[in-house]
Amino acid sequence: MLFVDAKLTLLTIIPLPILAATIYVVNNLIDKRSDLIQKQVSALSTFIQEAFSGIRVIKAFGRQNDSARTFEKATHEYLKRSMKLTIVNSLFFPAILLLTGISTVVVVYVGGNDVINGTITYGTIVAFIFYLNRLTWPVASLGYVTSMILRAEASQRRINEFLKTKTDIISGKNIQKVLKGHIVFSNVHFTYPDSGIHALKNISFEIKEGSSLAILGSTGSGKSTIANLLCRLYDTTKGEIKIDGTDIKDFNIGNLRGQIGYVPQDVFLFSDTIKNNIAFGGIKLSEEEILRASKEADLYDNIKDFPDKFETILGERGITLSGGQKQRLSIARAIIREPKILILDDCLSAVDTKTENIILENLKRIMKDRTSVVISHRVSSVKLADYILVLEDGEVIERGTHEELMKLGKTYKELYQKQLTEEQKV
Repeated sequence: MLFVDAKLTLLTIIPLPILAATIYVVNNLIDKRSDLIQKQVSALSTFIQEAFSGIRVIKAFGRQNDSARTFEKATHEYLKRSMKLTIVNSLFFPAILLLTGISTVVVVYVGGNDVINGTITYGTIVAFIFYLNRLTWPVASLGYVTSMILRAEASQRRINEFLKTKTDIISGKNIQKVLKGHIVFSNVHFTYPDSGIHALKNISFEIKEGSSLAILGSTGSGKSTIANLLCRLYDTTKGEIKIDGTDIKDFNIGNLRGQIGYVPQDVFLFSDTIKNNIAFGGIKLSEEEILRASKEADLYDNIKDFPDKFETILGERGITLSGGQKQRLSIARAIIREPKILILDDCLSAVDTKTENIILENLKRIMKDRTSVVISHRVSSVKLADYILVLEDGEVIERGTHEELMKLGKTYKELYQKQLTEEQKV
């Protein structure tokens, strides 16, 4: 174009900087509005998931209409944000066509005058129009591709928030070995990083290989925190935890957790079959092993009453099971992997006394020659342990065997007598 007519070239490329500026401004708008849409989709998805998971609570409190109105409000907000993005996109290409069209008009007008004056020929105008199409459409296509990339980038940015999150729980020496189960807590303090709650204060105890420890205490006394530290879901704020003489921070995390059977207080079940939920605790498990684990957790009689037996599909978070059935399934999932260390975190709180006694009898055999930590607020669950700690406000206030604590006649004995009286009334 410069070789044919330098003056006409300069006049025709004047709209191109304006086109570049337009693409830049529009792309920024697309990026911001795409990000807002992604956030609204996230909020909408979260609301829907919670509504379906908590449908029983919503119905029990008669909040269906309120829930529907909240959903309608959220969808209207999503519609509004989507329309704003659509408006920007709808103006984007007409603006590009307009600016590229101006260059064509300039060629025809200025070139036409030059033809009349005899400066250039008709062929020059035709060549310029052809060259302009070759020049402007790649620029327009670049703008189109850029808008697509920016929309994708808004989505990727939200994904990167998770991908770039680094864990503080890392292995110091990456030690991998078979555990025996000798556990030592030495002057352990722990403060939750998010809330600042000082959950454990100078906790020290020892569990010998193959023996059992029970931890008794009221809600908020720090019982579950000890379980979380043993599974290394958190690291101690102060003090140290050793297993078989090795600092817990030096173990390979997968190797450590793979040898611990953990039954959490808050049971989580997957939307899958009962069989697969039990088998989640191990690898390549046989039908006989799954059957045995269900019987040891006193769950088999319930399973055989279901139409599809072990192939029964559980709803989200195991919604089709009762609270006690969920806890027993969680126990089956933990014991099926034959762990070296077994942690039971208040896992019998939702079962009746009769079922509790059956499970406790089974647990006596399961816990034999296996290091076990039994966490509970019920004295009946901790009696079978070799040693008992009583926690209050993150501190050990009593320790000893069942007989020793009964002779001591303080908090443990009071709890025992109170709960025994309540059971007799029932």
